[in-house]
Amino acid sequence: MTARLTRRTALAAAAATLAAPRLAFAAPVEIDVHYAMPAVYKDVMDRLAADFMAANADIKVSYRQASASYDDGAQLVLREAVTGRQPDLSFQGLNRLRVIAERGLAVDLAPLLAAEGDVGKLGYTPELLGLGKAGGVQAGLAFATSNPIVFVNADLFRRAGLDPDRKLTTWDEIIAASKAISALGGGVHGSYYRWQGDWIYSALLFGFGGRMMDEAEREIGFAGPEGRASLTVLDRLVKEGGMPALSGEAGAQAFAAGRVGMYFWSTAFLRQAQRSLGGNFQLATWEFPLGDRARGRLPTGGAAGMVLAKDLAKRQAAYRFLRHCTSPEGTAVMVKGTGYVPVNQLAADDPRHLGEFYRENPLFMTGVRQMPIMVPWYAFPGSNGVRITSVITDNVSRVVEQKASVDAALADMARDVARLLARA
Repeated sequence: MTARLTRRTALAAAAATLAAPRLAFAAPVEIDVHYAMPAVYKDVMDRLAADFMAANADIKVSYRQASASYDDGAQLVLREAVTGRQPDLSFQGLNRLRVIAERGLAVDLAPLLAAEGDVGKLGYTPELLGLGKAGGVQAGLAFATSNPIVFVNADLFRRAGLDPDRKLTTWDEIIAASKAISALGGGVHGSYYRWQGDWIYSALLFGFGGRMMDEAEREIGFAGPEGRASLTVLDRLVKEGGMPALSGEAGAQAFAAGRVGMYFWSTAFLRQAQRSLGGNFQLATWEFPLGDRARGRLPTGGAAGMVLAKDLAKRQAAYRFLRHCTSPEGTAVMVKGTGYVPVNQLAADDPRHLGEFYRENPLFMTGVRQMPIMVPWYAFPGSNGVRITSVITDNVSRVVEQKASVDAALADMARDVARLLARA
């Protein structure tokens, strides 16, 4: 009896010895991660994955090919979800969380956050958590947030006899300065408003105190005086200020080449702008002009991470990586590498993370100063959000290209958006 027990014990010990290496060197859980706009995010995402995997050997982060835009990224997820091939974690534009969440694809992160205790101590404020809510759930965690600012070529201002240190705060002042700079000639333009997309159009609309839809989401909100005032600004920038009807990338390149006095676009462009200038001119940044200083607000651009994994192990791993990306440390990496404003309050408050950075990089503070007037990037209800964005862009372009009057473009835009909402 004793011999048999000893033999069994020996066999068990041998089996345990053989099994131990398999446990110790078990393959890590691999998660498939997707994001958009590699020109802005690639260096940041590579750094975040490397830092995370160095501290979490049980998880491997693999990126699939990045989408060119947020809209492309949303279409990719919706398309691949049909066959169950959606990524485990996807960083989506804040205005596309709604359509993905309403399809039932997003994991509700509320229980996972609740399990961690007081999320305020992790740097997640109610306002920042609110950016990730859609479809009645905590569909994502805000990863990068931006707002529109004015990028200024200080050298062109001086050439036109203007003072770049005196911030212009009204559209009348902006248009007058644009006219003066365009008068320099030689291929120089006073301004370029990157008008493609519903987000940058909403910057004008919200700045005048307008809305995309009414609170009940039954009536178009941009068809009234605020919407007309918004398109009128663009019309005047072209007619009076000499703004060219360039594509978005062509406008950015013209600014980087020193041929545009003011460039209206997202804070996300700031680090990219600094890299592309190559000492061409002195860069300054101003707050975005509000058409109505009392009611004016600015849209929150940027992205949130959405956990889409069906497998429980991958779901937990994706959540852990998302928590790293939105932690104080991850937020600091994101801010320094892009120009977006912080999504984690601890990162913004603690000098170890960003305090010293902002002191040394004052241009980045412009977007931070606008944080109190940031409101969510509006997402239209239904499944036609991407098509509605195209309708808005197409009609804004008609004004910029001087192919339609402000009133005609606004009426067509309201009619076509209403039709798409009805079909949805």
